[in-house]
Formats: sequence, structure tokens, C-alpha cells
Amino acid sequence: MQALLMPGLRMKIAPWLAVCVAILFGPGHAQQPIYRCGNEYTNTVSDPAARGCKKIEGTTPTMVPAVRLPAAASRAAATSASPALAGQRVDAVEQRARDSDARQILSAELKKAEARQIELQREYNNGEPERRSDETRNYQKYLDRVAEIKATLARNDSDIASIRRELARQPGAPAATAGK
Repeated sequence: MQALLMPGLRMKIAPWLAVCVAILFGPGHAQQPIYRCGNEYTNTVSDPAARGCKKIEGTTPTMVPAVRLPAAASRAAATSASPALAGQRVDAVEQRARDSDARQILSAELKKAEARQIELQREYNNGEPERRSDETRNYQKYLDRVAEIKATLARNDSDIASIRRELARQPGAPAATAGK
């Protein structure tokens, strides 16, 4: 660092730097040795060898105190959790409404996945999709696109199968949807 400073400036900063170092790291600010006794770190051990403590050299451990919630706040947090977690049962009417919503969402996802599957099959064209203008000279680019479409078809097919399985698991699922 001194090589970067101008010689005249170096002469002005050096005494101040020495004073700051002496104040910060002088004998008046020496730190007591810290010992590790199992999972506890302490500097107030009268006989560290008797307790099986080891002296920590060079670094000081960072201690972060735990935050303690008041008893009323912890009870409020426990009761505001979801009813299933608090041990309460959901009303049967509310559960049927939730099941109905889940079935509707899954049915909508199934319709989107099936529409996407039809679109991909049309584009795939039994393994011979139409060549694009940028693929006329580069046959490898065409082959890469065909492989990508095939992989997307397989992935979408497995998505459709998993949505159908999930629909079959839903309570009150119609038999026609499950076996489709």
C-alpha cells in the first residue's frame, strides 16, 4: 500500500497509522483466552484442563443470541397455523368444496396437456416434421429439432398420465376420467 501513496503523503499518514494500530491492538485491549468446553464457548473457566476444555487459538467465535418469543405470541402462532396442523378437522362441506376445486383444476390441466399433445403430434408428423428454411442446409439442426419434439412428446405424455392418476385418486372421481 505504501508504494501506491505519494512519498510526501506517506510521511504524513505513517504516524497516525502507528497510533491507531497501538490503540486498537495494544496491551490494554488484549482479549481473554476463549475455551471450548463441549458445545459451550466461554472465557470464565477457572480450571480448563479439569473440565476437558480446549483453548481456541486465533479466532473468536461469533455468538448470536436466540430470539425468544413471548408465551402469548407462541400460542397465537400455533393456533393460526393451518387447521390440519393444529389438530382440528375441516368441516365436511368445506372439504367437499376443496376436493371439487382440486378436480376442476386437474381437469383443466389435463385438457391443456392433451391439447398440447395433439399439437406436438401434428408437428412431429410421425417422425418427419416439415423442414424449416434454416434447416435446409444444416441437416443436424433438423435432427436436433426432431429429437427435441420427440422428447417433449414423451414428457407431455408422462404429464398426462400423472394428471390422470391424480384425478383417479381424488375422492368422488368419476370412473370415466380415471380410466381414460
